[in-house]
Amino acid sequence: MSTIGEINKTARVGRTVNADDEYEPDKTDEIDSTVNIDDEYEPDKTDEIDRTVNIDDEYEPDNTIEIDKIDNTIHGTPIEQMAEFLSDYHGPEIKIMEVCGTHTAGIFKSGIRDILSDKIRLISGPGCPVCVTPTSYIDACIKWAKTPDTVLLSFGDMLKVPGEESSLSKAISDGANVRMIYSPFEAIELAKAEPEKTFIVAAVGFETTAPSYALLLDEVIDLGLANVKLLTALKESIPAIEWVLENEPAIDAFLCPGHVAVITGVAAFAPLAEQYRKPLVIGGFEPEHILSAIYEIVLAVEKTRNPVTSVASAELLRNVYSEAVSNQGNLRAQHIVDKYFTRDNAIWRGLGNLPNTGYFLKEEYARYDVGSRAIIHDKALPVGCACADVITGRKNPDECSMYAVKCTPFNPYGPCMVSSEGACGIWYRNR
Repeated sequence: MSTIGEINKTARVGRTVNADDEYEPDKTDEIDSTVNIDDEYEPDKTDEIDRTVNIDDEYEPDNTIEIDKIDNTIHGTPIEQMAEFLSDYHGPEIKIMEVCGTHTAGIFKSGIRDILSDKIRLISGPGCPVCVTPTSYIDACIKWAKTPDTVLLSFGDMLKVPGEESSLSKAISDGANVRMIYSPFEAIELAKAEPEKTFIVAAVGFETTAPSYALLLDEVIDLGLANVKLLTALKESIPAIEWVLENEPAIDAFLCPGHVAVITGVAAFAPLAEQYRKPLVIGGFEPEHILSAIYEIVLAVEKTRNPVTSVASAELLRNVYSEAVSNQGNLRAQHIVDKYFTRDNAIWRGLGNLPNTGYFLKEEYARYDVGSRAIIHDKALPVGCACADVITGRKNPDECSMYAVKCTPFNPYGPCMVSSEGACGIWYRNR
């Protein structure tokens, strides 16, 4: 009997922000800010700030269980029935893009790939914020980290991302002042303790993490701290899905990120289903959530391929993560983001300049920004690197000539190998 890894329920679902919860992290928790960059990147499980969904966290299974022992049904269909259907599928090939790196990790580590028919092909997408961050952003981080009396604060998986000529980890050996953090709110205590220094937070992420940076700024302003700044590479992921829909017609359907939908709501995906007429299913991150989403996708694709069947938009856009995702999303989180940020064009590595996909501080808060809008170009990837093709679904990581040969997590050529949410890194660790 094939097995599915039981995902630790606190790893994802327990930390997503419920649509009815007040989006307010506990800011009283203190975290050791002197983290060595060689330490294992393992957030303090007691830190309540982790209630904000951080898609850069490691996604580890707790144990394994057999499918026929899962005492669960999803929307009335037993899990084992879904697994049997997906295993026995013999129709035309279906290409499904799992947009989010967390889904990619969950699919590998739960063994779902081993259950699916060979006719169901899963493809990774652009849902890793580190992977789509341009080289010029890394270069800007390095520049500030080398500025006197300035400290750059960054999450661990940004340290090895290659810029134009270097990375943050290499810059540290050249004297750059970089501190690895587990939460952006660490900047507050650091700024209080060292008022003579400026602390620049490398703010990278999607809709899920943008609210935490807005809340950080909210508290910085309340406390009157003038020495905390942001360098943003925050992006909206839904327009990236639209880019793929527009440019990659061979992809039949999309497994949409549940933690993004917790913030945006189901309604944010509706225009895509209406315009492009392809299934988009919002799924959670436990094995049964992922399996259920793939099941719903295959059923929907079969309907769209039936020439005598008329498929309504409501049938194309499905939410199988209803315990965490509402139609309108987390309105409090949306409000705090809209209070401080506006949207403008942003550079995505591999996708180019996408209109109105970047979060930038509004003009009245520009004094807290250190040049985010000046990040307007990206370096061409190294010859042979296929990261751009991987994040757009044109290639699997193992189809890149550099994969696991010249490009490894210890010597990454491209960003997809660096992050724990990058497709290449996930494939490498699960070879």
